[in-house]
Amino acid sequence: MSSRGHALFTVQTALPLLSDGASVILTSSVVGSKGFAGRSVYSATKAALRSFARTWTSDLKKRRIRVNVVSPGATDTPGLRDLSKTDGDGLATLDRDRVPLGRVGRPDDVASAVSFLASDDSSYITGTELFVDGGLAQV
Repeated sequence: MSSRGHALFTVQTALPLLSDGASVILTSSVVGSKGFAGRSVYSATKAALRSFARTWTSDLKKRRIRVNVVSPGATDTPGLRDLSKTDGDGLATLDRDRVPLGRVGRPDDVASAVSFLASDDSSYITGTELFVDGGLAQV
């Protein structure tokens, strides 16, 4: 099953349990906006999450439930290290030329964005996609 299928069923199951004014944060990827070769199906499932956020924002407005998307770029995790078959130093140079900030993201970078979207500090933000990718998708 695709990641969007899991997100769909998870949100459908959670909605009756969520309080009015709650926050739903979907995790997508920079590949939902960029056209990387060999990633068409994965990219399409990530773009679908962005569409879910837009439509669910409209569907849930009476309950004031905010729905947003976090879209990380390459993030230094064991999974990416396995995928790239590099050590920590090699991983740090993986996207240096493509990422305006010149580094691969850290898990804390993504966690901080999610924490912000879950907090009252983002109470007037909904239906948006927050890229945590060092500028890759924007430049």
